[in-house]
Amino acid sequence: MTGEPPLDPHVAPERKAESKGWLGRLRGTENLVLSLSLAAMVILPLAEICLRKAFHTGISGASAFLQHFTLIVGLLGGALAAREGRLLALSTLTNFLKGRWKALAQILSGSFAAAISVFLCVASLQFVLTEKDGGKILAYGIPIWVIQLVLPLGFTLIALRLLWRASAEWKGRLIALLIAGALVGLALRPPASPDHLVVPALCALVAAMALGAPIFVMLGGAALILFWGESLPIASISLTHYSMVTNPTLPTIPLFTLAGYFLAEGGASKRLVRVFQAIVGPLRGGPALITVLMCAFFTSFTGASGVTILALGGLLLPVLVAARYSERTALGLLTGSGGLGLLFPPSLPLILFAIVASSNVRNSGVTIEKMFLAGLGPGILLVTLTALWGISRGPKESSSRPSFNWHEASGAIWEAKWELLLPVVALVALFGGFATPVEAAAVTALYAFFVETVVYRDLKLARDIPRVMSECGLLVGGVLLILGVALGFTNYLIDAQVPTKGVEWMTGAIKSKYVFLLVLNVGLLLVGCLMDIFSAIVVVVPLLVPLGIAYGIDPIHLGIIFLANMELGLLTPTVGINLFLSSYRFGKPVLEVTRAVFPMQIVLLTGVLLITYIPPLTTALPQWIKGGL
Repeated sequence: MTGEPPLDPHVAPERKAESKGWLGRLRGTENLVLSLSLAAMVILPLAEICLRKAFHTGISGASAFLQHFTLIVGLLGGALAAREGRLLALSTLTNFLKGRWKALAQILSGSFAAAISVFLCVASLQFVLTEKDGGKILAYGIPIWVIQLVLPLGFTLIALRLLWRASAEWKGRLIALLIAGALVGLALRPPASPDHLVVPALCALVAAMALGAPIFVMLGGAALILFWGESLPIASISLTHYSMVTNPTLPTIPLFTLAGYFLAEGGASKRLVRVFQAIVGPLRGGPALITVLMCAFFTSFTGASGVTILALGGLLLPVLVAARYSERTALGLLTGSGGLGLLFPPSLPLILFAIVASSNVRNSGVTIEKMFLAGLGPGILLVTLTALWGISRGPKESSSRPSFNWHEASGAIWEAKWELLLPVVALVALFGGFATPVEAAAVTALYAFFVETVVYRDLKLARDIPRVMSECGLLVGGVLLILGVALGFTNYLIDAQVPTKGVEWMTGAIKSKYVFLLVLNVGLLLVGCLMDIFSAIVVVVPLLVPLGIAYGIDPIHLGIIFLANMELGLLTPTVGINLFLSSYRFGKPVLEVTRAVFPMQIVLLTGVLLITYIPPLTTALPQWIKGGL
């Protein structure tokens, strides 16, 4: 692609049309494969439920196939995110650069990211060749290495697309290719011993991150550099990536997220706004209550606060302004409410914490079901505090508020009844005893699909469903890409006994459990300023849980403290993604959004401290229902 000659002006229109057609077919094929993989992830668990209930049997190898469909979704979704330029990144520096400086930053970060992706591809290929020699069979005679090939193929696609997006011009892409090639050459033939080059290489990695390199590059690059410096085989990074992404409970993430996307892309938002408007609109601060409840509902299912802001911002901001809330208050309330659903089931971070804690800390006792129950009390607390602040900022006089209309309320509830039942379906499937967490997630996704395509007919099967599933796969792929490479970095830290040394140092320096909790909150707020929630879970949780256990803190309670702090981190520079998405959605400068959201930061900080120092808010419900878990 980078070596294609310039187009002749006489044949340019024809060549461009051919190029567009070829690229269009490639995009369509990728979207189709991703959509079919997600569809298979829904169908397989549902078939297992039906066969188990009807014939007391199941599908041979269904669990293995499901795990490997997650691998396909993760890598292909990551490649699609690279294609669209939507890989998650930490730095916002490029937003402030202009002209040549911005172009230079994109070329440098893109070339460095592509070089790291090349080495991740090599590591994946080494891993696949080892697996091929092992001769393992997935099921029905299918060699497991055939499916694992998606790892090197995915990273190859990502590398090519990072180079392509490094510049809008062929000259810039060629420069990026040359720089990436030079970096690969330096790593293969270093001018000095690798152990002496680790620090300069890590500094270069930090610089690339500051210029806009994706998060997975930072974490995967750190693992590669550290392994390279100690002459360890880099194939182990791909082994940990593979083991993480094929975790038996990980399919719950794309499935629950898919259910949320069906809601967000259908007409659910308008129907639910009508419901909340009819019920709580007549109350003082009704518009604030509508905003808080709607955001919490949507974020709990999409697992992404940014999706909530982008999907609901256009609906809710006019409601707040029309109710005579100041623009600053409305902006702060909407931005701050975007993450409120992260502690409610079936939120993606709750699932991730359970998977990482149970995988990395032996006998932690953390399960998805316990995390779902534990998040309810703290989640309600944060929603209540936010709603009270919103009510206090509303107009005092009642003349502008509509009176309660029973006919309108009952009509709104009846119209939206199927969507209002979605949390009930998810929780009954999960705690009803007839479905595993993965199967419950599949039931929820199918229910959301049926409601939006058959009952309300907001989504057309041929026109909308592939687009919605591709969008979901893109988000999930970006997240799973981070999780997979981050685990390699985490394993290096564990092998270096960082958690053990950290426990020894901390318990020696701090004797009081309550002082430790205060230090923990400060530390997590700093983590939230520097890392996104997904990479923080994979990197920090394996280090944090042993510390909490050493101080006698319930790992479930520790998990909710961690996630509540990360929720606050969504509003905190420099990585407060909600600040930037809100700025983009409402066309306001980031500094203006930051000022508007400051009161919400104080409200959420108050909630975090209450969650930290009143453990029964978190632990009472799981302990009460633990007999069923």
